Amino acid sequence: MSDAAQRRLYGFAAEFASAAALYHAAEKVRDKGFRRWDVHSPYPIHGMDDAMGLKGSKVSLVSLLGGATGLTLAFLMISLAGDDHGIVKAIMGNFNYPLIVAGKTPFDVEPSVPIFFELTILLTAFGTVLGLLLLGRIPQLHHPMFEWDRFEKVTDDGFFIAIRADDALFDEAETRQFLEAIGGTAVSRIEES
Repeated sequence: MSDAAQRRLYGFAAEFASAAALYHAAEKVRDKGFRRWDVHSPYPIHGMDDAMGLKGSKVSLVSLLGGATGLTLAFLMISLAGDDHGIVKAIMGNFNYPLIVAGKTPFDVEPSVPIFFELTILLTAFGTVLGLLLLGRIPQLHHPMFEWDRFEKVTDDGFFIAIRADDALFDEAETRQFLEAIGGTAVSRIEES
């Protein structure tokens, strides 16, 4: 079996003349009902998320969960560290200093605010980074679009749409014709290596 026969189809990609042409083409692809496709441009295009029909990112939810975990952990550390709970002592590294400084009880709000703040911010940041990496599938060291010689222009002056072969509406002949009909030039078959 030849090398070309073993390569799997990733999809079709087309080049567009300008950011405006790419924007309007993205609206047409969205309206056609495609779900597994992407646009590539040398810079962010204002309103492209709406043109593609993208919903809000789930990274903010992961960040919120990280912050809530941090706040809960801070509360538990402060409120239970002075109590005689075996599991809490183990979690806290077995440090238990029930010191009363300046007449403050083990759980006062004012000295606890920095702990609440720091742990909330720390775990929110960890949640955000983890969410970006996992939801964005980063790092992705290779992408089939990198094999297309025209795609080198994406960092300078190229505007592209790629429709993936695993989309429910994908048909080789119809997808090629559709990309040409919406103004795409150099419509090419992209294969995975």
